[in-house]
Amino acid sequence: MSDRHFDELATRFAEKIYGGAKGAIRLAVLQADLAEALPQRPLRPLRVLDIGAGLGHMSLWLAQQGHAVILAEPAEPMLEGARERFTSAGQSATFLQAPWQEVENHVEGRFDLVICHAVLEWLAEPQAILPVLHRLTAPDGWLSLAFYNRDALIYRNLLKGHFKKLRSQSFAGERQSLTPQRPLDPRELAAQLDPHWRVESSSGVRVFHDYMPADFQARTAPTELVEMELAYRRHPAFAGLGRYLHWLCRPR
Repeated sequence: MSDRHFDELATRFAEKIYGGAKGAIRLAVLQADLAEALPQRPLRPLRVLDIGAGLGHMSLWLAQQGHAVILAEPAEPMLEGARERFTSAGQSATFLQAPWQEVENHVEGRFDLVICHAVLEWLAEPQAILPVLHRLTAPDGWLSLAFYNRDALIYRNLLKGHFKKLRSQSFAGERQSLTPQRPLDPRELAAQLDPHWRVESSSGVRVFHDYMPADFQARTAPTELVEMELAYRRHPAFAGLGRYLHWLCRPR
């Protein structure tokens, strides 16, 4: 199995991931968590590295706050979409077409914030990127890590009665689909992180939306969905059901 890139699926990715309530919730939760963690008035612009930056939604939000952003993305169509997004918004950044394995060869120093959102679940060996993320993060910096939650996928299959799939542990998405090929077990990932990272905060992304009947989703205002997702993203009973989990980590 090899790492999955999105050269041929950029448009479909944009529509499916960010074209509706799912994308709005995802961005709202990630931005709320980062807004709490990052200094409101830093003495200088933060150095930000976004690995697997995709279409640049998170990077643009940070650039609009005055931070110096590098977007690293292996798929040229995705990176081109990010460039267009920045140009339309009148913002500047550095755009680097490279997989995570090559990023260290193209950047200098460490970063105040390293973003790695929805990347691990597309990698052949997710744990291999963790030392790279540690080397790239400043000792007093942050790692923003969002990943596809295996627990939520199991729960959704339980609710749908997909017991055969659960017995076979067949969780990978189809090769040409946008369903991740390797959902992560939060406990395994936490154990892998523990020697070098402290998880300072944890939020669930879409803790209830994806479990709602489709007609309920359709008739609920997106603003209400976002409001409730933000309100319950850290609830001890519901956060672990998030389709994605967002962990903000500090180097040890």
